[in-house]
Amino acid sequence: MDEHPRKLPRLASRGYRARVSDVTGIPHVPGDTDPRRWRMLGLLAVAELLGMSVWFAGNAVAPTLVAKWSLTTNEVALLTTAVQLGFVVGTAALAFSNLADLIPARTLFSVSAVLAALANAALTLAGSYGAAIVTRVLAGICLAGVYPPAMKMAATWFRARRGLAVGTIVGALTVGKALPYLLKAFPSLGFGAVVLAASGAALVSAGLVGIAYHDGPYPFAPRPFSWRLVHEVVSERRWRSVLGGYLGHMAELYSYWTWIPAFLTASAIQRSGAAPHWVNALAFATVAIGGAGCIWGGLVADRIGRARLTRIAMAASASCALLVALAFGHAWWLVAPLALAWGFFVIADSAQFSVLATESVPAHSVGTALALQTSMGFLLTTVTIQLVPPVVSWLGWRAAFGMLAIGPVLGIVSMTHVRERE
Repeated sequence: MDEHPRKLPRLASRGYRARVSDVTGIPHVPGDTDPRRWRMLGLLAVAELLGMSVWFAGNAVAPTLVAKWSLTTNEVALLTTAVQLGFVVGTAALAFSNLADLIPARTLFSVSAVLAALANAALTLAGSYGAAIVTRVLAGICLAGVYPPAMKMAATWFRARRGLAVGTIVGALTVGKALPYLLKAFPSLGFGAVVLAASGAALVSAGLVGIAYHDGPYPFAPRPFSWRLVHEVVSERRWRSVLGGYLGHMAELYSYWTWIPAFLTASAIQRSGAAPHWVNALAFATVAIGGAGCIWGGLVADRIGRARLTRIAMAASASCALLVALAFGHAWWLVAPLALAWGFFVIADSAQFSVLATESVPAHSVGTALALQTSMGFLLTTVTIQLVPPVVSWLGWRAAFGMLAIGPVLGIVSMTHVRERE
């Protein structure tokens, strides 16, 4: 008879509102029944796809900036690293100020998307490399109000299928981040057209959410960040293990997304002396296919458990990293499928780490746990992205991409300590 009271806090720690059966006393979590939930999830997915298109806009037009300012590979890498740093600053500011709870998520998303569009468009006016970096940092800060709120909004419509819902949002942002690469694949679109098209997409995103979205039947109570909760969060062994898995995942993810276009181009030049015109389209596909990977990850995680899914995805991703590295300079029929497989698995587990973090700490410290995990993960990417160019210069692309397998391998080791919760 005493087992039921222990289950209630466990369910509450997952963000569910459990109710107890009047007959048996057993906690009961009802399924998702609101008929509007799929329409809202679809709206959020489209909005997230469009809103996140500014993330890699600078990276997509990097060849133009290289020719304009004679940039080194490290300086090119900083175009993406600047967005990562801005995102960390933005998420930290939202967490410390509690604005994410004080401002309605719809308003925060819409205003942030508009500001991100303006910051991204300012890249076309940048007269120097330093000014360009400033625009990328500002874009990253603004995107902190686009990415996390979308996941929160989706979760207000789902409980039983929350893994799928959050996975869908992460999948949409994956495709959105790849969008500039697709635009760059059209020879008629120059530097300004690619950047402004990404900004235009973000403006449409703001309009969609601002006009058509409203929260679902499962809203979240305010969970402010507090330094007093940091020790409590870090003391949770399960959270530390999830953090280790997340850091291993992030060490690989953004390095892959940032450098796969350059890798594919270099591989083609190594084999035939020139890159085909469609290499940018392939680069788009290798990132965008992660959208399908996220949905797959959400479906599988809801069925076999989140921790197990992360281990499977990281094992597949690490294997792909090694195989893609070995395939460098070989025929497209070998390189392209392996790169697409890597793009599928490299992001498939991402959303589940966020959900696992919420399940690993008491409900009152969820906000702190997520803020710590996100900030540490994106800070790590600022190092791993910058690490690739010197390794390429020293040892070549095979070694640079092969080393990316280290992250998920260490992540698997950390996640072996995480068991599924009933």
